[in-house]
Amino acid sequence: MRALLSRAPGGPETLEVGDLPDPVAAPGEVVVAIRACSINYPDVLVIEDRYQFQPPRPFAPGGDIAGVVAQVGAGVTQWRVGDRVIGTVLMGGLAERRAVPADALFPLPDERGFEEGAALLLTYATSIHALVDRGRIAAGDRLLVLGASGGVGLAAVELGKAFGAYVVGAVSSEEKAAAVRAAGADEAIVYPHAPFDKPASKALADRFKAAGGAGGFQLIYDAVGGDYAEPALRSIGWEGRYLVVGFPAGIPRLPLNLTLLKSCDVCGVFWGAFAGRDPAANRAHIMRLLDLWRDGRIAPRVTQVFPLERGGEAIARLGARTAIGKLVVRVAD
Repeated sequence: MRALLSRAPGGPETLEVGDLPDPVAAPGEVVVAIRACSINYPDVLVIEDRYQFQPPRPFAPGGDIAGVVAQVGAGVTQWRVGDRVIGTVLMGGLAERRAVPADALFPLPDERGFEEGAALLLTYATSIHALVDRGRIAAGDRLLVLGASGGVGLAAVELGKAFGAYVVGAVSSEEKAAAVRAAGADEAIVYPHAPFDKPASKALADRFKAAGGAGGFQLIYDAVGGDYAEPALRSIGWEGRYLVVGFPAGIPRLPLNLTLLKSCDVCGVFWGAFAGRDPAANRAHIMRLLDLWRDGRIAPRVTQVFPLERGGEAIARLGARTAIGKLVVRVAD
């Protein structure tokens, strides 16, 4: 089968289309004929050996897939050949076929396309876990989303609105701000590019504080990190929850005296580990997402689709932090 392969550590330009053996469904597995795979930030890191685990090479990156069941292993009763499915795998999505545990798949609604289906799970599942489990979101909360125009950011904006929050999206350009407003944000803040000196950091903190209002933000969803983290933390309200989601701008150093003064929580968000430790709770979240999707309250925003041969371009765009919404690779027709 064809796959977009990483044969040696390096950037997206090192990826090349090659062949891998066709997978066979083991007991409890199905083989999915992959039609589309979305690109996420782990794909940027893993090909450069900067992710928390490293698969043996050659491997195909790509974790969010949509396709059709092509083979069913022994003991699998919930899927049949021909079923349309979506799922999240650690790696291997940028290949024509992938063996997947049957319990890790979900039905792709008939009215949804493969590209849209591939863009749903990792970003929205991360954000619903962050907001509900770690953030304890409630109607009326004020929510600040950093990096609000990316995949997880737009998901957080939409879910925040669906759960009744007042949502402020923070982004790095007016074009991204327009996408955040279109996703339902009540306000959008365009922040300058880091690094920040002390006056610039204070100025950004003041802008966040103004958007947070007198009581500050009850929730801050940080998918950026770097120099943006401390100004955001300074805008948190009493007993607020600061959700640590990702670090494309670098791993920040937070002054912990701020957590004491605000009696706030700094909460790590590791959706993959949560899904592995509590699969029943994760499945319940995803079924809730499918209901919200059906009702039109969330909608993955696929902004560009690439053929398999150009999958490296999609990874490069995400790594450069120029993408808005979701980038998807069409693996097969």
